[in-house]
Amino acid sequence: MNTPVVLITGALTGIGRATALLFAKDGARIVIAGRRDDAGQKLVAELRAIGTEAEYWRADVRHENDLRSLVDKTVARFGRLDVAVNNAATEGKPGPVTEQTAESYAATFDTNVLGTLLSMKHELRVMLPQGSGSIVNVSSAYGSVGAPGASIYAASKHAVEGMTKSAALEVAGTGVRVNVVAPGTTDTGMLTRFTSTDENKSALVSTVPLKRLATPEEIAHVIVFVASADASYMTGSSIPVDGGMLAN
Repeated sequence: MNTPVVLITGALTGIGRATALLFAKDGARIVIAGRRDDAGQKLVAELRAIGTEAEYWRADVRHENDLRSLVDKTVARFGRLDVAVNNAATEGKPGPVTEQTAESYAATFDTNVLGTLLSMKHELRVMLPQGSGSIVNVSSAYGSVGAPGASIYAASKHAVEGMTKSAALEVAGTGVRVNVVAPGTTDTGMLTRFTSTDENKSALVSTVPLKRLATPEEIAHVIVFVASADASYMTGSSIPVDGGMLAN
């Protein structure tokens, strides 16, 4: 398939944006989704300038009707859905367990876990009848380990890892693959918000064996590979891209 149709949620900044641009350079047709229309239209213009067909549609992954509509519009526009990158996420409210509330839990899990679940539900609704497709969920190194001050975020990413593996087993043999890419410390706005100060960010980077942040583009290259036919025997896998964090 020379021109795959790729849907990316949380596509307007950071890893999602870098992934959209990389898929565009590879010639894919792209749908980007997010909640900021100005940024969405700006990115679509960049993608089209590369020469790809691209559309932006507003979608909030916490709302099933938004995701149903997003997938339906993608198929109406391009006729199929070959790759889905479920990247929409929030860092939530960092802090110790003793400061968390039902509200801070819901604010994180509704986006990171429910959003991923509902995204997969509607992507699979299209991919399974096609008999082909590749879903890449974006987790975190904190989907495998804990971190002080990140209990709810880490729990949400552990959930994404478990959902990915379960979904992969459910659809194994159908022609649809489901995998997860787990970035480590990456130079994004989310990391800046999560660490809150330059000192905290430097302290976190010092714990990474490679002693630096990843660029969003470094993560995007792995996502594009996992989504591609070059990874055709890979499903239910969690791919860490973390500068050695999980090797400690």
